Amino acid sequence: MRIVILLLLGLMAALQYRLWFGQHSVEQYLQRQKELKSHELTNLELKKRNLMFLADVEDLQSGLDSIEERARNELGLVKQNEVFFRLVAKQGKK
Repeated sequence: MRIVILLLLGLMAALQYRLWFGQHSVEQYLQRQKELKSHELTNLELKKRNLMFLADVEDLQSGLDSIEERARNELGLVKQNEVFFRLVAKQGKK
């Protein structure tokens, strides 16, 4: 009877070793959970960025107002018969 108990205890110890220290252990599982959360956050940020790009594309496809706004802001273009004023703040004396 003692031999059976010792064999069962040995088997349980071997299984516990695999659970805590072997391949696919609890430690590796917890590490994968952290990596998964990190990837999910990255994916969420990328989804937000993609939605912004999609909105920008729809804006550009829908009308000329957004194209005109981009041309003014990014390229500094002005319409015919418009006057462009650039205000520059004075730098303080040192």
